[in-house]
Amino acid sequence: MHTGLQSNQKLSKKPSNGFQVWWRLMRPHTLTASFVPVILGTVLALSDTSINMALFLIMLLACLLIQAATNMINEYFDYKRGLDTAESVGIGGTIVRDGVKPKVILNLAFAFMGIATLLGVYICMNSSWWLALVGTICMSVGYLYTGGPFPISSTPFGELAAGFFMGMIIILISFFIQTGTVTSTSILISIPIMILVGAINMSNNIRDLDGDKQNGRRTLPILLGRENAIKFLAVLFVISYVWIIALSFMGIASWWSLLVLVSVPKAIQAIIGFIGKSEPIQMMPAMKATAQTNTFFGFLLSIGIFIGYFF
Repeated sequence: MHTGLQSNQKLSKKPSNGFQVWWRLMRPHTLTASFVPVILGTVLALSDTSINMALFLIMLLACLLIQAATNMINEYFDYKRGLDTAESVGIGGTIVRDGVKPKVILNLAFAFMGIATLLGVYICMNSSWWLALVGTICMSVGYLYTGGPFPISSTPFGELAAGFFMGMIIILISFFIQTGTVTSTSILISIPIMILVGAINMSNNIRDLDGDKQNGRRTLPILLGRENAIKFLAVLFVISYVWIIALSFMGIASWWSLLVLVSVPKAIQAIIGFIGKSEPIQMMPAMKATAQTNTFFGFLLSIGIFIGYFF
């Protein structure tokens, strides 16, 4: 992996103003990976307790801040390692295209992390201080995903880390702060969301496969090869849907949870969008469809569980 700037990497001299510049930096299409688990974990708690809306909203804001900060740290370190250029697809581009100083990006990320920490203190004061340890681990993983000497994003474990910490753990924390416990049902229902959050990461790595290989990364799609990686992504989708169907038949999840099947066409669109493509720009629609699958699946599952609470 390169530690310096690529020869063709140039820092843009464009002025760094305008809301759109900072909005792109946060990569808003990834933020659903944060708020969907919070909503689902909170809806799951309905069957055990009344919802504390303040804790819900603060948890939601904290997770969005951590996700945005993680995206900024990603932008900073990918630039420092020479992975991002003005021609790179799928990045915020705030550094290489909009001319914002890298240090500004990193400081903003740390500021977001700091605000999330303060919100976490409030959450701990109203639930359990054990969450301080869990939250610290989550933020550390967010930094180490692209930061540090051995970035998780350069290994085959990026999908697992993203899915576990940004999917399952957020759902369980959101459930815990409302109920004071974690149940087997909350764990089982969090699994397909964990898989789909990992799938977002997988789709990103499929798109970037060639560039990542040139820069010495060893992501899962690189190890599997493009065709097998697409097949693996399809398997992830299938497991997620079959999992909810199985939970419904076993009575663990409400039959209304089968509303998730409405999102199947979006998953199919994602897979078809990757097949036969090799250029990153060609795979952007498929990558967006993967993120939308996670969003629709999570929202529909939340709606199904919410309706099932009343019937």
